[in-house]
Amino acid sequence: MRNFVTTSSYDHLLETFQKLPKGKGHIVHVLGAPGTGKSTNIYQAIEELGLNVYEAKLILPSQDLNSRDIFNLMLESIREDLEIRSSSHILPNLEKFDAVLFADQFHDSHLINRDKVGFSQWTDYNGLKSLGFYLICINEYLKYRNEFKNINMLLQTAWRVHLRGEKNDLFTDMGPFSSLSVALMRGLFDVVEISYSEEETINIVKSHLSDACTDDIQHYIKKYGKKPRFICDAIKTGL
Repeated sequence: MRNFVTTSSYDHLLETFQKLPKGKGHIVHVLGAPGTGKSTNIYQAIEELGLNVYEAKLILPSQDLNSRDIFNLMLESIREDLEIRSSSHILPNLEKFDAVLFADQFHDSHLINRDKVGFSQWTDYNGLKSLGFYLICINEYLKYRNEFKNINMLLQTAWRVHLRGEKNDLFTDMGPFSSLSVALMRGLFDVVEISYSEEETINIVKSHLSDACTDDIQHYIKKYGKKPRFICDAIKTGL
Protein backbone atom coordinates (compact mmCIF):
# COMPACT_ATOMS: atom_id res chain seq x y z
CA MET A 1 0.00 0.00 0.00
CA ARG A 2 3.00 2.32 0.40
CA ASN A 3 3.38 2.23 -3.38
CA PHE A 4 -0.32 2.43 -4.18
CA VAL A 5 -1.26 3.77 -7.62
CA THR A 6 -4.68 5.31 -8.10
CA THR A 7 -6.63 3.86 -11.05
CA SER A 8 -10.10 4.26 -12.53
CA SER A 9 -11.16 1.04 -10.75
CA TYR A 10 -9.99 2.47 -7.44
CA ASP A 11 -11.93 5.69 -8.06
CA HIS A 12 -15.07 3.60 -8.62
CA LEU A 13 -14.37 1.62 -5.44
CA LEU A 14 -13.86 4.81 -3.46
CA GLU A 15 -17.12 6.25 -4.78
CA THR A 16 -18.97 3.06 -3.78
CA PHE A 17 -17.43 2.93 -0.29
CA GLN A 18 -18.31 6.59 0.35
CA LYS A 19 -21.98 5.56 0.51
CA LEU A 20 -21.45 3.19 3.42
CA PRO A 21 -21.42 5.62 6.40
CA LYS A 22 -24.52 7.32 4.96
CA GLY A 23 -26.80 4.29 4.74
CA LYS A 24 -27.17 0.62 5.59
CA GLY A 25 -28.16 -2.51 3.70
CA HIS A 26 -25.43 -2.34 1.03
CA ILE A 27 -23.79 -5.58 -0.12
CA VAL A 28 -20.66 -4.75 -2.11
CA HIS A 29 -18.84 -7.44 -4.10
CA VAL A 30 -15.29 -6.54 -5.17
CA LEU A 31 -14.31 -8.69 -8.14
CA GLY A 32 -11.05 -9.02 -10.02
CA ALA A 33 -8.82 -11.58 -11.66
CA PRO A 34 -6.12 -13.13 -9.45
CA GLY A 35 -3.08 -10.83 -9.36
CA THR A 36 -4.96 -7.55 -9.73
CA GLY A 37 -4.78 -6.60 -6.05
CA LYS A 38 -8.38 -6.69 -4.87
CA SER A 39 -7.30 -6.70 -1.23
CA THR A 40 -4.89 -3.80 -1.66
CA ASN A 41 -7.59 -1.66 -3.26
CA ILE A 42 -10.09 -2.54 -0.52
CA TYR A 43 -7.73 -1.78 2.37
CA GLN A 44 -6.49 1.42 0.74
CA ALA A 45 -10.05 2.72 0.27
CA ILE A 46 -11.00 1.84 3.86
CA GLU A 47 -7.92 3.68 5.16
CA GLU A 48 -8.39 6.72 2.92
CA LEU A 49 -12.03 7.15 3.94
CA GLY A 50 -11.41 6.33 7.60
CA LEU A 51 -14.19 3.74 7.66
CA ASN A 52 -15.01 1.88 10.86
CA VAL A 53 -14.92 -1.66 9.48
CA TYR A 54 -15.11 -5.01 11.24
CA GLU A 55 -13.05 -7.62 9.37
CA ALA A 56 -14.35 -11.16 9.81
CA LYS A 57 -11.73 -13.82 10.48
CA LEU A 58 -11.86 -17.58 9.99
CA ILE A 59 -9.14 -20.01 11.03
CA LEU A 60 -9.91 -23.69 10.44
CA PRO A 61 -8.25 -26.63 12.19
CA SER A 62 -8.78 -29.02 9.29
CA GLN A 63 -10.06 -29.37 5.73
CA ASP A 64 -12.26 -32.27 6.82
CA LEU A 65 -15.14 -30.16 8.09
CA ASN A 66 -18.69 -29.90 6.78
CA SER A 67 -20.49 -26.70 5.85
CA ARG A 68 -22.33 -26.44 9.16
CA ASP A 69 -19.01 -26.78 11.02
CA ILE A 70 -17.59 -23.87 8.97
CA PHE A 71 -20.64 -21.71 9.64
CA ASN A 72 -20.51 -22.39 13.38
CA LEU A 73 -16.76 -21.62 13.50
CA MET A 74 -17.44 -18.31 11.72
CA LEU A 75 -20.04 -17.37 14.35
CA GLU A 76 -17.70 -18.43 17.14
CA SER A 77 -14.90 -16.26 15.73
CA ILE A 78 -17.19 -13.21 15.53
CA ARG A 79 -18.44 -13.78 19.08
CA GLU A 80 -14.88 -13.95 20.39
CA ASP A 81 -13.83 -10.82 18.47
CA LEU A 82 -16.81 -8.80 19.69
CA GLU A 83 -16.66 -10.35 23.18
CA ILE A 84 -20.29 -11.47 23.19
CA ARG A 85 -21.70 -14.75 24.43
CA SER A 86 -24.75 -15.36 22.28
CA SER A 87 -25.08 -15.57 18.49
CA SER A 88 -28.35 -13.65 18.83
CA HIS A 89 -26.28 -10.56 19.73
CA ILE A 90 -24.04 -10.73 16.65
CA LEU A 91 -26.19 -8.74 14.23
CA PRO A 92 -27.01 -5.89 16.66
CA ASN A 93 -23.28 -5.53 17.38
CA LEU A 94 -22.34 -5.52 13.68
CA GLU A 95 -24.79 -2.66 13.08
CA LYS A 96 -22.35 -0.37 14.92
CA PHE A 97 -19.78 -0.61 12.09
CA ASP A 98 -19.77 1.18 8.75
CA ALA A 99 -19.33 -2.25 7.15
CA VAL A 100 -18.40 -5.88 7.77
CA LEU A 101 -15.53 -7.06 5.57
CA PHE A 102 -14.89 -10.57 4.30
CA ALA A 103 -11.43 -10.50 2.73
CA ASP A 104 -7.93 -11.90 3.37
CA GLN A 105 -8.34 -12.79 7.04
CA PHE A 106 -11.43 -14.79 6.16
CA HIS A 107 -10.48 -16.37 2.82
CA ASP A 108 -6.72 -16.79 3.17
CA SER A 109 -5.97 -17.01 6.88
CA HIS A 110 -3.56 -19.89 6.12
CA LEU A 111 -1.15 -17.30 4.73
CA ILE A 112 -1.14 -15.63 8.15
CA ASN A 113 -1.29 -18.77 10.29
CA ARG A 114 0.79 -21.33 8.41
CA ASP A 115 -0.24 -24.26 10.60
CA LYS A 116 -3.97 -23.64 10.05
CA VAL A 117 -6.39 -23.98 7.14
CA GLY A 118 -7.94 -21.05 5.26
CA PHE A 119 -11.45 -20.91 3.86
CA SER A 120 -10.16 -20.86 0.28
CA GLN A 121 -8.24 -24.08 0.96
CA TRP A 122 -11.36 -25.65 2.41
CA THR A 123 -13.49 -24.74 -0.62
CA ASP A 124 -10.78 -25.99 -2.98
CA TYR A 125 -10.55 -29.30 -1.10
CA ASN A 126 -14.32 -29.82 -0.84
CA GLY A 127 -15.28 -28.69 -4.33
CA LEU A 128 -19.03 -28.59 -4.98
CA LYS A 129 -19.76 -29.78 -1.45
CA SER A 130 -18.67 -26.34 -0.23
CA LEU A 131 -21.82 -24.88 -1.83
CA GLY A 132 -23.61 -26.05 1.31
CA PHE A 133 -21.91 -23.25 3.27
CA TYR A 134 -23.24 -20.59 0.90
CA LEU A 135 -26.74 -22.09 1.05
CA ILE A 136 -26.62 -21.88 4.85
CA CYS A 137 -25.55 -18.22 4.61
CA ILE A 138 -28.34 -17.42 2.13
CA ASN A 139 -30.89 -19.12 4.39
CA GLU A 140 -29.67 -17.12 7.40
CA TYR A 141 -29.79 -13.90 5.39
CA LEU A 142 -33.38 -14.54 4.35
CA LYS A 143 -34.33 -15.57 7.88
CA TYR A 144 -32.95 -12.33 9.37
CA ARG A 145 -33.45 -10.09 6.38
CA ASN A 146 -34.85 -7.17 8.37
CA GLU A 147 -31.81 -7.17 10.65
CA PHE A 148 -29.39 -7.35 7.73
CA LYS A 149 -30.95 -4.17 6.34
CA ASN A 150 -29.04 -2.37 9.11
CA ILE A 151 -25.65 -3.84 8.12
CA ASN A 152 -23.30 -3.12 5.20
CA MET A 153 -21.20 -5.99 3.89
CA LEU A 154 -18.02 -5.86 1.78
CA LEU A 155 -16.99 -9.09 0.10
CA GLN A 156 -13.77 -9.78 -1.74
CA THR A 157 -15.35 -12.18 -4.20
CA ALA A 158 -13.79 -14.91 -6.30
CA TRP A 159 -14.92 -18.34 -7.41
CA ARG A 160 -12.16 -20.64 -8.61
CA VAL A 161 -13.08 -23.19 -11.26
CA HIS A 162 -10.69 -25.95 -12.38
CA LEU A 163 -10.59 -26.29 -16.18
CA ARG A 164 -8.01 -28.32 -18.11
CA GLY A 165 -5.64 -28.37 -15.18
CA GLU A 166 -5.82 -24.61 -14.62
CA LYS A 167 -7.62 -22.48 -12.04
CA ASN A 168 -9.94 -19.90 -13.54
CA ASP A 169 -12.02 -17.25 -11.83
CA LEU A 170 -15.71 -17.60 -12.66
CA PHE A 171 -16.26 -13.84 -12.72
CA THR A 172 -13.25 -12.72 -14.77
CA ASP A 173 -11.57 -15.55 -16.69
CA MET A 174 -14.39 -17.30 -18.54
CA GLY A 175 -15.32 -14.90 -21.33
CA PRO A 176 -19.05 -14.48 -22.07
CA PHE A 177 -19.99 -16.69 -19.12
CA SER A 178 -18.10 -14.33 -16.78
CA SER A 179 -19.82 -11.32 -18.34
CA LEU A 180 -23.22 -12.93 -17.80
CA SER A 181 -22.38 -13.85 -14.20
CA VAL A 182 -21.26 -10.31 -13.38
CA ALA A 183 -24.33 -8.83 -15.08
CA LEU A 184 -26.58 -11.01 -12.91
CA MET A 185 -24.68 -9.93 -9.78
CA ARG A 186 -25.06 -6.26 -10.67
CA GLY A 187 -28.82 -6.75 -10.64
CA LEU A 188 -28.68 -7.81 -6.99
CA PHE A 189 -25.63 -6.12 -5.44
CA ASP A 190 -23.18 -3.25 -5.69
CA VAL A 191 -20.33 -4.63 -7.80
CA VAL A 192 -16.88 -3.13 -8.37
CA GLU A 193 -14.45 -4.92 -10.66
CA ILE A 194 -10.74 -4.25 -10.20
CA SER A 195 -9.13 -4.18 -13.64
CA TYR A 196 -6.55 -1.99 -15.35
CA SER A 197 -5.62 -0.45 -18.64
CA GLU A 198 -2.19 -1.24 -20.07
CA GLU A 199 -0.88 2.17 -18.94
CA GLU A 200 -2.20 1.64 -15.40
CA THR A 201 -0.63 -1.82 -15.28
CA ILE A 202 2.75 -0.42 -16.35
CA ASN A 203 2.53 2.33 -13.72
CA ILE A 204 1.65 -0.14 -10.96
CA VAL A 205 4.53 -2.47 -11.83
CA LYS A 206 6.99 0.44 -12.00
CA SER A 207 5.79 1.67 -8.58
CA HIS A 208 7.12 -1.62 -7.16
CA LEU A 209 10.02 -2.20 -9.54
CA SER A 210 11.33 1.23 -10.50
CA ASP A 211 13.97 -0.16 -12.86
CA ALA A 212 11.54 -2.36 -14.79
CA CYS A 213 11.61 -1.75 -18.55
CA THR A 214 8.34 -0.83 -20.27
CA ASP A 215 9.05 -3.31 -23.09
CA ASP A 216 9.53 -6.12 -20.54
CA ILE A 217 6.29 -5.21 -18.78
CA GLN A 218 4.42 -5.20 -22.09
CA HIS A 219 5.89 -8.62 -22.87
CA TYR A 220 4.54 -10.01 -19.59
CA ILE A 221 1.18 -8.31 -20.11
CA LYS A 222 0.82 -10.40 -23.27
CA LYS A 223 1.78 -13.51 -21.30
CA TYR A 224 -0.16 -13.01 -18.06
CA GLY A 225 -2.68 -10.30 -18.82
CA LYS A 226 -2.96 -7.02 -16.91
CA LYS A 227 -2.15 -8.61 -13.55
CA PRO A 228 0.54 -6.58 -11.77
CA ARG A 229 1.35 -9.15 -9.08
CA PHE A 230 2.05 -11.89 -11.62
CA ILE A 231 4.10 -9.50 -13.74
CA CYS A 232 6.18 -8.33 -10.76
CA ASP A 233 6.85 -11.93 -9.73
CA ALA A 234 7.87 -12.85 -13.28
CA ILE A 235 10.29 -9.92 -13.60
CA LYS A 236 11.86 -10.68 -10.22
CA THR A 237 12.38 -14.34 -11.05
CA GLY A 238 13.22 -13.81 -14.73
CA LEU A 239 10.54 -16.26 -15.90
